[in-house]
Amino acid sequence: QVQLAESGGRLVQAGGSLRVSCAASGRTLSSNAMGWFRQAPGKEREFVAAVTQTGGSTTYTDAVKGRFTISRDNAKNTVYLQMNSLKPEDTAVYYCAVGRFGYSLPTQARLYAYWGQGTQVTVSS
Repeated sequence: QVQLAESGGRLVQAGGSLRVSCAASGRTLSSNAMGWFRQAPGKEREFVAAVTQTGGSTTYTDAVKGRFTISRDNAKNTVYLQMNSLKPEDTAVYYCAVGRFGYSLPTQARLYAYWGQGTQVTVSS
């Protein structure tokens, strides 16, 4: 069984930066794509970013392109989301997830097999 633990979420001012992390345990995840999703109050969970198994390719939702960067360190079994130029609309609980085998850059939640508990990111205006 895979366990995911997100960390790093906090209150930050608009325009600021923040890096959230997701540490995995249970097994090595170098054969799986990894992704970040977020859910704001009263809204559905939405895709944010994904990274391939080796970290060589990434994809982002349009709302965060040019501001967020997803990366991974397979030696540490950890995935990161660097968030710059944060906006109040980025406020949400951020979740990391493990992609199902065979998918390189999944953007749909149904293509992810394991989920963390989330970390709260709040951006004040």
